[in-house]
Amino acid sequence: MGEPMSKHTIAIIGCGHISTQYLDSLSRLPNLDLVSVSDAAEAAAELVSAERGVPARPVAEVLADPEVDIIVNLTPPQVHGPLTVQALHAGHHVYLEKPFAVSLAEAEAMMAASASTGRRIGSAPDTVLGTGIQTARQLIDSGTIGTPIAATAFMMSPGHESWHPNPAFYYAAGGGPLLDMGVYYLTALVTMLGPISAVTGMGSRMRTERVVPPEATRAGEVLQVDVDTYVSAVLRHTSGVISTLIVSFDSIASRLPRIEIYGTEASLDVPDPNQFTNAVGIGRSRGTEFTPVETSAGYAQAGRGYGLSDMARAIGANEPHRQSAELGFHVTEVMERIAKAIEQRTEVAVHSTCERPAPVPRGATPDQA
Repeated sequence: MGEPMSKHTIAIIGCGHISTQYLDSLSRLPNLDLVSVSDAAEAAAELVSAERGVPARPVAEVLADPEVDIIVNLTPPQVHGPLTVQALHAGHHVYLEKPFAVSLAEAEAMMAASASTGRRIGSAPDTVLGTGIQTARQLIDSGTIGTPIAATAFMMSPGHESWHPNPAFYYAAGGGPLLDMGVYYLTALVTMLGPISAVTGMGSRMRTERVVPPEATRAGEVLQVDVDTYVSAVLRHTSGVISTLIVSFDSIASRLPRIEIYGTEASLDVPDPNQFTNAVGIGRSRGTEFTPVETSAGYAQAGRGYGLSDMARAIGANEPHRQSAELGFHVTEVMERIAKAIEQRTEVAVHSTCERPAPVPRGATPDQA
């Protein structure tokens, strides 16, 4: 274990719901120095500033500040691409919340800006760096389940309007269960089983409007639905593994598992990829219960921002960071190709690829080499 790397100054842009989770992690990430928070709605930034004791600054002022090393882009998905390109050209590295982009064209513009400026992009979800997905990956890589054959992944939900304070964007272009939640499952599948070469799928949107329920913040508000709210996809990995993905905002209740991986010698029960921890289970014979497996890899007690800390460390060490632009771009292309397959009712090739992120050894911390 190496010595802690030097601190990198970061500025958060976007003070919505998810920013709280990043802010809560910072005390455990000593190589990050938060210097300001910003939001297009200045009142949101002022509220976070008052709660956390961090200066609130206008977005334009932050982008023009050469002392900021990394912009943490926590804006709504529709803003991810434009703000990232702007920040890169202003000389900053960027770490952004998922999804990487809402379209392949935006993702391509981001990659081009990163290449031309020499600035890095890192992208959530970094949940795959926690003990759950990393332990599953270690079991796969070590041959414990034999040769992987297939995987299934399910995200069955009634939607977010019952709990989210501002749910409209989940049903607008750039939202929906595939871009919002499928990105966790796809990133986990690529991390464990490698890149994807072809997809096919079907989708539906049974309602054109949704009404926010009485117990929610925006009770009675009518939400326009512009995206498929149920998506079923079949994915062919470059390795030959076949994965099935179902994501839904139309499921009142479900008993389906999150992810299962099937090998020639055993099967894995993989925990929720939207969480960092929870136990992996292994099943070695038909009809038996899955047995919990001891944690063998991953950042312990991790939270959102651990991928950001790893990127800051990697910048200082001139090494690749785990939640790379190439990974984010590949998952974005996979999601766009799924949408195209649904529209065209055919199998569609995925043209990009990526390396699997470097595994996280047990006991590692993201700020150390």
